[in-house]
Amino acid sequence: MKQFPESFLWGGAAAANQFEGAYLEDGKLPSTADTLGVGMENRMGRTGPIEMQPEIYCPSHKAIDFYHHYKEDVALFGEMGFQVFRTSIAWSRIFPKGDELEPNEKGLQFYDDLFDELHKYGIEPLITITHYEMPLHLAQEYGGWKNRKLIDFYERYCKTIFTRYKDKVKYWLNFNEINTNAMLPLFQCGFTKGFTDPDRWQDIYQASHHMFVASARANQLCHEIIPGAKIGMMLAGMQSYPETCKPEDVYATLKHKHESLYFADTMMRGHYPAYAKSMWREKGVKLDIQPGDLELMAAYPCDYLGFSYYMSGVTAADPSGGSSIGNLAFGKQNPYLEGSSDWGWQIDAVGLKSYLVELYDRYEKPLFIVENGLGTRDELLPTEKDGYRVEDDYRIDYLRRHIIEIYNAIQDGVEVMGYTPWGCIDLVSASGGQMSKRYGFIYVDVDDEGHGTFERCKKKSFDWYKQVIETKGGNVL
Repeated sequence: MKQFPESFLWGGAAAANQFEGAYLEDGKLPSTADTLGVGMENRMGRTGPIEMQPEIYCPSHKAIDFYHHYKEDVALFGEMGFQVFRTSIAWSRIFPKGDELEPNEKGLQFYDDLFDELHKYGIEPLITITHYEMPLHLAQEYGGWKNRKLIDFYERYCKTIFTRYKDKVKYWLNFNEINTNAMLPLFQCGFTKGFTDPDRWQDIYQASHHMFVASARANQLCHEIIPGAKIGMMLAGMQSYPETCKPEDVYATLKHKHESLYFADTMMRGHYPAYAKSMWREKGVKLDIQPGDLELMAAYPCDYLGFSYYMSGVTAADPSGGSSIGNLAFGKQNPYLEGSSDWGWQIDAVGLKSYLVELYDRYEKPLFIVENGLGTRDELLPTEKDGYRVEDDYRIDYLRRHIIEIYNAIQDGVEVMGYTPWGCIDLVSASGGQMSKRYGFIYVDVDDEGHGTFERCKKKSFDWYKQVIETKGGNVL
């Protein structure tokens, strides 16, 4: 029977601000994510000051209350057979304001307890250091990553968690989907910039430079404090095809990929790519690079590349006719793909295989698929059928097709560390803040306004994914 390699890690993924809740408990203070309401305009289109919005419902405040349910949730992950669980640490649980000299012990203890619970079931934590959030104080007082001082605050935070969890965590990621800085500066960088702001690109690329330096410092610290650990970067991945074989469309696709892979090229190779200078010139960017920055980046690149993959897109020299194609991505529809999700994603499993091959050829370092999944409106059935209350065959089909193509990429020589489907338990959608956009193998009874029993129940995909792990993928190959 065909199987994945023994070393391949199977599991699931989530993020602190999208499932923990308890946003002011045990010393935690608000993060930038805690200012966001429900709806694309409130989240992706937000402009102006980053402030709390007490007049509206902000889903991160409750989320699915993993903070108080983590033992039962981890038990379900263990029942599925997870070998790895990707989650994040909420920066504002450890340093509530972000610029303190001493960490919050109750926040540290929560993650101690969580990691102990994971290890009880043989599950390795894969930890994202910051996932679409930072302490709100750092955004309001310092202007987020535009300010070079954040490098020192991030370094102190990293040193604290590496030292505390050196015996419990050996897989790390620095920033979630760092290549979304341009589209989502509020999520990533701690400031808001409209698409017409004259200094938009200067601020975004300067903030990104500070994040690159901070990443290199974190990489250095991680290897010094936790020998044998692996620390990677994380990219929002999407395969991109030219609309036609017209040379202008092919070149436009290459340029489009540069916009995204600029971040991976820098952090994986340890230096800015050759095309960076022309990109900066076109956007009117003049980086403030301090002495020692480039040397540090060169000395401490990332060990592996983690990335998300949900769909592919089409690029053309003439962008007219393009539109949102889902999950923070824009482009044209592909006439050769059939089927799309409730949120308009065009499903392209073969695109994942080609993307894996492309990335591995480019960096020759291990890859880890840390997000992949189907966000849909699941129907909770009033009566159980065959033991399931959610019959999510569409999710099973989506994941099955992608798992097959991961295997095919491995057969082509790609080194893939593992696979953690996104939102393995239902959680708050990042782009729209909905609970109704569900990804999980586990249904959580909470709606878009935070109402519900918070009861957990298994979907049909739960037992299917359990069998995938038990057979090392053999049941789908």
